[in-house]
Amino acid sequence: MVTLLLKKSYQLSNLKEVPFKDLWGSRGVFTTMRMIGKPPNLLLIKPHLENLIKSTKKYGIRKKNLKNIILDLIKKNTLYKGPDNLFRIALNKKLISISIRKRPKVKKNFSLLLFKYKRIEPNYKNLYYKKILAKLSKVDSSKCDIALVVNNKILETGTSNLVFVKNGKIFSPKKNCYFGNTLKFLSKKIKINFKDISIKEIKDYEEVILIGSGKGVTPVSKIDELKWKNRKNIFFNKLSKIYNTLIST
Repeated sequence: MVTLLLKKSYQLSNLKEVPFKDLWGSRGVFTTMRMIGKPPNLLLIKPHLENLIKSTKKYGIRKKNLKNIILDLIKKNTLYKGPDNLFRIALNKKLISISIRKRPKVKKNFSLLLFKYKRIEPNYKNLYYKKILAKLSKVDSSKCDIALVVNNKILETGTSNLVFVKNGKIFSPKKNCYFGNTLKFLSKKIKINFKDISIKEIKDYEEVILIGSGKGVTPVSKIDELKWKNRKNIFFNKLSKIYNTLIST
C-alpha cells in the first residue's frame, strides 16, 4: 500500500475541504507530476495542466476558472516533503483530490509482466484504473511493472509509456494508449516512430524503456514470458540525458 505524505479533498462547488477520497473508479480525470527540489518544482506542469483541463470537458467536469483554482491549490499544497516525490491531482464532478507520495526508486534488473487488458478510453488519463491498481498491488513497483496487451500488441504499462529500440531507431505504440507528457517532451528532442508493437516482434528489439512521470526513463532488463532480455543501453543513455535536462533546469 502506498503511503501518502499529503492527502486532501475539496468540494468542486465551493472548494470547502472534506475528508480525503482518492477518486479511483469514478468518472473523472487525473494527472501525476514529478515534484523535485526545494522549493518544489513540478516537472512539465504546463502540459500536465493543459491536458488535465482539456480532459475535464470530455468527462463533463465544469467549473469557472478551473485552471487558476488548480494552480492555487497546488501552490498551497506543494509543501516540502522530501527531495523527490509524486504530486497527483484528480477531479470528478464533485471533488478535487490532491495527494503527494514518495517517488519509488527503481532498482536494477527491472522487469515487465504481461497483462491482457486495455484501459477504458485510453486516450485520456481517466480514473478507471481499479483493475490495473489491483494487478500492480501484487508486484514490487521498484522492480516490476505490468505491460498491457490486447490482440497480441503491447500498448503501455500500468504507469508509463513504452518505447522500443531496434536498428538505431525508437518506436512506440501508436494507438490504444495514452500519449504522456514525458513522452511528448522526449519526442520533440529525438525522433520516435509510432507503430503497432506486436509481441511476436519483441525478440527483434534490443532495448525496451519505460517513459513517464513516476518511472522517468527506466530500462527493462527482461520480459520472462516472452523470453526477452535487454541487449544494449545506447538509447536508454540518450533518453536519460535528455530527460535529465528537465531536472537540471
